[in-house]
Amino acid sequence: MLQSFRSAAKYIWIVIILAFVGGFLLFDTSGLIGRAPVTNTSVVATVEGRDISYLAYEQSAQNAVQQQERRMGRSLTLDEVEQVRNQTFEQMVMEILLQNEYDRRDIGVSEDEIQQAAQNSPPPELMQSPDLQTDGRFDIEKYRRFLRSPAARTQGLLLQLEGYYRDAIPRAKLMDQLVSDVYVSDARLWQSYKDANDTAQVSYVRLDPTTIPDSAVSVSDAEVRAYYDRNKPLFEQPGRAVVSVLTIPRTVSAADSAAARSRALALREEIVRGAKFEDVARRESIDSISAVEGGSLGKGGRGRFVDAFEKAVYSLKVGEVSQPVATPFGYHIIRVDERKGDTADVRHILVKVGQSDSSALRTDRLADTLARIAAEQTTPEKFDSAAAKLRLAKETLTAIEGQPLMGSSGALSGVSAWAFGGAQRGETSSLFDTEEAYFLARLDSLQRGGIAPLESVKDQIKIELLRRKKVEALRSRAQSIAQRAAASSLEAAAQSQGLTVEKSEPFTRTGFAGSLGRLNAAIGAAFSLPLATVSQPIATDDAVFIMRVDRRSEASKAEFEKVKGERRQQAIAALRDQRVRAFYDALRKGADVDDNRAELAAAARRQVS
Repeated sequence: MLQSFRSAAKYIWIVIILAFVGGFLLFDTSGLIGRAPVTNTSVVATVEGRDISYLAYEQSAQNAVQQQERRMGRSLTLDEVEQVRNQTFEQMVMEILLQNEYDRRDIGVSEDEIQQAAQNSPPPELMQSPDLQTDGRFDIEKYRRFLRSPAARTQGLLLQLEGYYRDAIPRAKLMDQLVSDVYVSDARLWQSYKDANDTAQVSYVRLDPTTIPDSAVSVSDAEVRAYYDRNKPLFEQPGRAVVSVLTIPRTVSAADSAAARSRALALREEIVRGAKFEDVARRESIDSISAVEGGSLGKGGRGRFVDAFEKAVYSLKVGEVSQPVATPFGYHIIRVDERKGDTADVRHILVKVGQSDSSALRTDRLADTLARIAAEQTTPEKFDSAAAKLRLAKETLTAIEGQPLMGSSGALSGVSAWAFGGAQRGETSSLFDTEEAYFLARLDSLQRGGIAPLESVKDQIKIELLRRKKVEALRSRAQSIAQRAAASSLEAAAQSQGLTVEKSEPFTRTGFAGSLGRLNAAIGAAFSLPLATVSQPIATDDAVFIMRVDRRSEASKAEFEKVKGERRQQAIAALRDQRVRAFYDALRKGADVDDNRAELAAAARRQVS
């Protein structure tokens, strides 16, 4: 049993050591150690007076990237790397904020608590280990024997567990303090049950504000300003950057496609002549995830694959090796190991369609020339000069902070992260290199995230205020219809105005009710009006309604009693989660965080260049 743990622990520590050494070498060879302005002790951020060093942040971020790559079985794109780095930063910030909270609340952890937790509350990862299972269930005695084994100590597991519990136990104590008083009463549970199970069915007339022309109402600049001042948090926006991009695609020719197909045919011939499909898949398939499993895509039904691949799967005989099958991913050699009904156990070998050596060489030379002329420059004109000289079309795009940038040729991985990572206006990036293309970016303008200025949202506010005034303008007409309906019927009143009475399907308080909408005043009225009574005008965000309740059905108290215990557990869990998330959000929002990442990234680029 311990053999797999020894093996796993060995690889864990190899990865950690390599990450540390790799990070250290990166700093050393890039000139970041001991040279101003960026050193291993430079401060990435100051959180409530506590510093996060550049070295600590880089090591944590690199480890997180490597872990994510192992989970995904492939290298991350530059945008994905930036996302992981941002998550790492936020985790480091939160660790400081939580430690401050532990200190404030006098929350600590003793050695005895760590030992007790290690014995009785193993981490989820260990509980899922097959080597600690008996008859498919976690075996606490196996786990405890493993803790007492020499391997647990020599491979460093005990130290890892100690670190885990020093973080987990104080966090659990804090959570207990935050949610200890959460309780849901029977009355609240019953109301929640009624909201989801009471039903109503109504007839109604809908007055649509879009039928009123904009010229019939007016909105002043003063009204726009007042709305903006009252609702500034609504206009919080991420940063925006305007960038110019030059792209050199790795264009694949018909000859390149033919070469890939020939390669796939050669692999098929190798298998037909006796080579094991699994061995060839491990050696040749570019689908790295399935390759390690001998090309296995597992068992499953129809709908798993793109059309051409799926058609081949269900036309092959069991054990037959397909001819090359073309999909957007390349050429596939497919074998079906088993099929029962629509469930098939499938393997494949994927051959990528890429540029030939001669085509790739021409593309690489063009990219080298572009980089030599315009990469990492602070003179904007050099970018335009390179575009003209190399006859490359310039594309102007808007990047949104935290989101990948898309161009006409697809994802421009890394450009958005670069633009918001300390680049200056007019600066050009280094040459980006992906499987699809080379590209170079220039930052033309940058607007930091925050509350948008009034001028940029003025039209948006005006549209909202016009809509509100149109809804208000419909009230007098709706009042007249309601009075007519009270004297005759809703149908007669609607007909006199050239309107149609609509009938809803049964709906609940929390459900969607067609053109009535959801969770608005009209839905509320459907459960409060007396039956067969015509309402007064009911205004919502989208329309004005005159309504008659035709039918209502109340939830069963007996059915509620059957599920009350389960619903209480669910409600308490949801409220606890909500309480904790609100606490974390408030803690982060109220924190004093001085984030220097963009400035340090810019300084590091200048230093290396």
